[in-house]
Parts: sequence; C-alpha cells; structure tokens
Amino acid sequence: MARLPLWPGRKPADPARSEESDRARVIAAHGIEAVEDDPELVQIVEFAAQLCGVPVALVTVVEEQRQRFLARAGFAERETPRSTSFCGHAMFEAAPLVVPDATKDPRFAENPLVTGEPGIRFYAGAPLVSSEGTPLGALCAIDFEPRPEGLSELQLQGLSVLAEAVMRRLTFERQARAADAHLSRSEQRVRQLAEHLPVYAWAADAAGDIDYANQPFLEFCGTDDLAAIDFATLIHPDNLEEVAAARRLSRETASRWEARAQVMRHDGIYRWMILRAWPVTMGDEPPEAWFGAAVDIDDLHRLSDSRDLLARELSHRIKNIFAVVSGLVAVRARAWPHAREFADELQATIRALGRAHDYVRPFEGRKGSSLHGLLEDLLQPYRDARGGRVAVNGDDCTIGEKAATPLALIFHELATNSAKYGALGDAAGSVSVDIASSGDVITADWFERGLSPGERDSAREGFGSRLLRMAVEGQLDGKFERRFEADALHVALTLSRAAVEAGD
Repeated sequence: MARLPLWPGRKPADPARSEESDRARVIAAHGIEAVEDDPELVQIVEFAAQLCGVPVALVTVVEEQRQRFLARAGFAERETPRSTSFCGHAMFEAAPLVVPDATKDPRFAENPLVTGEPGIRFYAGAPLVSSEGTPLGALCAIDFEPRPEGLSELQLQGLSVLAEAVMRRLTFERQARAADAHLSRSEQRVRQLAEHLPVYAWAADAAGDIDYANQPFLEFCGTDDLAAIDFATLIHPDNLEEVAAARRLSRETASRWEARAQVMRHDGIYRWMILRAWPVTMGDEPPEAWFGAAVDIDDLHRLSDSRDLLARELSHRIKNIFAVVSGLVAVRARAWPHAREFADELQATIRALGRAHDYVRPFEGRKGSSLHGLLEDLLQPYRDARGGRVAVNGDDCTIGEKAATPLALIFHELATNSAKYGALGDAAGSVSVDIASSGDVITADWFERGLSPGERDSAREGFGSRLLRMAVEGQLDGKFERRFEADALHVALTLSRAAVEAGD
C-alpha cells in the first residue's frame, strides 16, 4: 500500500474537499478515537505551549457540530461547539492564523469563549489538512492575555513544523487502519473462499495446533470444537507413520508436505485423501502458521482398484489367447509341412507380442516399462552362450502403453530379418543397439556387423522394412533410415519422446 503524502505547506485546503460530508468521511478514515490523548500528540502540544510561551495548546478536529480536542496542554475540556471554534477558521488558511487580541477581532469579539470562560484573548493556529486537501482542524496555542506582538518568525515556523508532525501521526494512523481493513477484507475473502472450495481446509498455528477449519471439514469430523480435531486420531494406523514423518520433516525444513492417507469420518468410516500443508513464512523467520487442505479421492481410489483388478484379469486372458493361438498354429502346421517355415515365423511373432504385452500391462509382478527391458526380452533368444552376439547400449527410457506394441514389432522384425538374411544368421555376426535420449528425441541405432558381401546384397529393403517404416513414422512420429556402412547394416530410428512415453 502506497504511503500517503502530506499536504504541501503554505497551500490552503482544497475548497472542493471542504464539504461537510466529504470532511466527515476523511475524518472517520483517520481513526480519531484511536489517537485521543495519544502520547506523541500530547508531547507535541506540550512543546507547542512552551515554544509559544502560552498556557494552553491543543490539537483539534473540527466536525460538523463540534470541535474535539485530541491532545491538550493546560485545558480540561474535551470538546466545544463548532460555533465557537477558532480552529474552524484556521483550518482553511494557508499559514498559521494569528489573532493578537480576540476582543478586537470582528470574527471573535462576541465569541462566548472570549466574552465568558475561559476568556481567550490570544490565538495562533496552524492548519491540519489531509493528504487529499481536506481541512481537519488545527494545532493551536492560546493565551488569556492579549499579545499585540503576536509570534516571532521562529515561533510561527515551529508551530507549522509541529503541525506537520501532527499530520504525520494522524496519517500514519489512517494508513494503519486502511492496512488493517485491507488485511481484514483479504482474510474474510480467503475464509469465504475456503468455505466454498470442494476441499477440507484448515489453518494451524506455529506449533501445528488447528485454529481454523472450514465448514466442510468440521462436518466431516462431526464437531465444532477445533481442539477435538487431531490428526493422530483421524489418520488410519496403517498411514499414521507416513503422515507423521511428512509433517515432522516439513516442520524441520519449513517446507510443504503431502501424503496420501485414509482419514476417519465422524461415523467411523475411513476415506482416502490427499493431504497437503504449507508454511506461512516471512523472510527467514520460522513459520508463523500453516495452511492445509485435504482432497477426498476415495471414490477415485476405489475405481482405480476396480480397474486394476479388471486390467489384471484382461491381461491374464489376453496372455491365454496368445498361448491358444500359438498352439493352434503349431497344430495346424503339422498338416502342412511345406508351410512350416511360415508357421515358425508366425509363432515367433505371437511370442514377441506376448512379451510386448507385459509392457502394456505389467504382468505377474513385472516392475517398470523400459526400452532396455523390452529389447533384452526380445533379443534374448538370439544371444549365444556368452551373450556377446547381441548388445544393448546407451540411455534407457520409459515406454508408454501405446508405444510398447509397435516397438516390440519393430525390433522383432529387425531381429527376424537379421537371423534370416543378416548378421545373426552368421556365426561371426553381431548386433548392437545404441540408444540415446536428448530433449524431445530418442534415437535407436541398430548395427549389424560382420556381414558378408552376399548378405549385403540380400539385405535389401523389402515388404518387412516398409512395414517398419510405416510403424516408425505413423505410430511413433519418427524417422526410419536404412543404410550400409563398411561391413555393417545401420538402421537409424529417430523417435518422438512424447510418442514413446505415451500412455492410454
């Protein structure tokens, strides 16, 4: 919030800001009640009395019907009628108003404060004007004896300086009140927001004791007593240690904590929730409060469990289907000996799809889905006893469910072609797959080394290679290149990371 400037000295109040309704609003904004007999203002009036050599000095605020004294030196009354106010004149002046002898001034000669008690004769008042130019009152010095000589230049200057000090104090109070009101409105908005959010929200003090909970959370706990809300009793015993550890680490490091846990409702039913809390800090100071929220995910959690059960059942059935189809191919192939080679190749492809399926849906305890793991499984049948004919090198990367099947078919086709026509068909041949991951791109370089000239001639691109190109470019948003380098066949696959890691 910007600091309010003081109204320029030697400049009269703004006439446009002098209407009583406008003045009443500005006076109220200064919080006058809060600064009555304010020690700082009292010091100012006492010094003003000494500076001017008078028995009375006052800080006044002139309202529509009365004149109030915020600070007094040598005067007992707290207010007088507006109709008798000297300061009601002074507050419109550009410089201090000086009245050497009130009995000789037409404006004040008949004033009851002059003709009667306390018998004012001398008056000097410096105007108090708000930041926007609204006249408020005056800092005045009063004597009961006339002073034809008035005030010296030093006294006049001092009175003006002290009036500025009064306005600084009043402006500070006004700004503090505005800041408090702004903070109060902000807190109210936050609380209203918390009441309507579809989450259970709370706030806790520095020690972690809850001092606010929104209505949904209170209804969940079945209580209006904040002291009765204790996470130690709400969290399921199976999750209590995890939550306690997260909260303990969070307090030690003044950082946000998060945990998934079952939280007990007022009827004794546990609901799965995501719990979060974060500290309210100022600079390097320890947290002075904590805000927290809980999101009920019980329905989603149960739905996820049901889906996982269904997925495991479907996965089991799909694996059975692969086994049945492979068995049927083997049985039928016996009646067609001349199709034996085709049947063997078809069975190998079906087995490759079965292995790929383990990566689409983790099956019987398999953990993770990585390109290295897929390649190791697919190329295992082609390793020799020492494992040296086939190597998988370089970076590993996660493969998503969408990419597992096309990747399995691509590398199965490459391995099958190599066994028929390339390096894996020669005892001296070898295959290596070099994987590199950089940014949004994953590259896989398939090298077949030790090819004879005849194998190079027969290793031309056929229908299978065209299928590979379609799979790479159509399903994995990549590029397929096939070329010979010295005695090696190099198949370069450039794949989109997003396509490789894509899930359902």
